Amino acid sequence: MATVSATNPALLDPKSLRLLDLLYRTKSVTRAAERLGQSQPTVSIWLARLRRELGDPLFVRTPEGMLPTPRTDALIGTVREVLEGMRRLAESGSPFNPSTAERVFRIFMTDASHVTLLPRLFSHVRALAPKVRLEAATIDAGMVSALQNGEGDLAIGLIPGLEAGFYQQALFGQDWICLANARHPRIGKTFTLKNYAAESHIGIVSGTGYRLLEGALKAQGVERKILLELPGFLGLSAILSNADLIATLPRHIGTTLAKAAGLRVLPSPVTIPSFTVKQYWHARSHHDSANKWLRGVCAELFQSERIAGAAEPLPRQND
Repeated sequence: MATVSATNPALLDPKSLRLLDLLYRTKSVTRAAERLGQSQPTVSIWLARLRRELGDPLFVRTPEGMLPTPRTDALIGTVREVLEGMRRLAESGSPFNPSTAERVFRIFMTDASHVTLLPRLFSHVRALAPKVRLEAATIDAGMVSALQNGEGDLAIGLIPGLEAGFYQQALFGQDWICLANARHPRIGKTFTLKNYAAESHIGIVSGTGYRLLEGALKAQGVERKILLELPGFLGLSAILSNADLIATLPRHIGTTLAKAAGLRVLPSPVTIPSFTVKQYWHARSHHDSANKWLRGVCAELFQSERIAGAAEPLPRQND
């Protein structure tokens, strides 16, 4: 082992720095090993060597996971700066090669996108980049910091509120439809606002789309009789197939579920604002060749010719 002295300190190798960063993020040796593509025993050996080199336990095992020591808290900022510098050096000389790349892309998306976008994206990526792994993450309060610090690569959906430091690119437009059982006993050839108000409904009570729908209903004085609320679209088609309820939802997920389950698609008698699904990424990833490749794949697969356009930086909210 290298001798450490005040005048000639031993240099930590990149894999040790990466391990330190991943343990700090995940609080788990197992998850850090998965991200590094190594076995857990191998990573434990690396951690033991790193502890000897730095003369500190670095992490302690608790019921909440591997928690950092004060020494690690003090080091982590420098470690991430070094890793970022090394990443930029590597990028400058080696463009992303999907056919040989081994990388995990973490994409924030809604459960609707799991149904409508993810299968097609996964199949396309797997054909072009067989060693690349995709990880779908939930759009939540931690998304912004994850995109900022490199724990996430892209976000896809309707995500208002992002400010300067992020880029956006429009993919496709969405309007609204209603779904019902094809044998619904009270719905004939037409579906009016009176029918809509008289029937019982399923409410999807999450996401920015839900807020658009609720705002439109309130503005037009329409009250729905909600018999069942769901946090997402999981199980919606099965429920509609066995009940005389109505669901109001964006067209893309609605037509996908209708086709798979034989449901009836109805025009929405309520005027609801349409919206644009976009992909978002942080400025730190804007010039990253791997991130650029992934964004290009998403644009190729999902971008509508009608709204196709280049990426644009987001302004601050008070600009």
